[in-house]
Amino acid sequence: MITIIDLNIGNIGSVVNMIKHVGGNCKVSSDPAEIKAATKLILPGVGSFDKAMNQLRNNKLEEVINEKATLQKTPLLGICLGMQLLTSSSEEGKEKGLGLIPAETLSFKKTFDVKEINERIPHMGWNDIRVEQENDLTKNLIESSRFYFVHSYYVKCSNKGNCLMTSNYGFDFASAIVKNNVFGVQFHPEKSHKYGKKLISNFVKL
Repeated sequence: MITIIDLNIGNIGSVVNMIKHVGGNCKVSSDPAEIKAATKLILPGVGSFDKAMNQLRNNKLEEVINEKATLQKTPLLGICLGMQLLTSSSEEGKEKGLGLIPAETLSFKKTFDVKEINERIPHMGWNDIRVEQENDLTKNLIESSRFYFVHSYYVKCSNKGNCLMTSNYGFDFASAIVKNNVFGVQFHPEKSHKYGKKLISNFVKL
């Protein structure tokens, strides 16, 4: 059973619908006991980094997620803000992240100011991805795959080996990250039609 972690921020109905569409079974929960029993986890999210981390801690989920990911090796997929929560920190706030993947979340605005880039913020709309390494999540994703993005912050990996996909918005950034059984995607696969369907199907089959 896939358990979608409910942070009470953002609409996760489209994630549920996509999982069902590809033949998966799922439930939505913020109950630590139900999350402990999950065979796979999805951490979706929109909104602010600090608010989301505080929600995890207030619901006593941070320790549960860490145990599932690091000790039990449960497949975990972070989506959009959920991917950023997998990193150690974010320039958006002051709270520490889950730190499951060695990476940090940075501000497009600060980087654009330094690099004198004039792209709009947030990065919103369809963009190409480039698969940097093959694994079970990227299986059979064609090079012309396009996904839907909405974000003002991006992830920079400490180690190149944790970068699963890249995209370009003024510069190349990590649009998907990985460490063993933990995955993160900056885009919204549930809003990305056939490309998102393929990625979610791959996750369901892990």
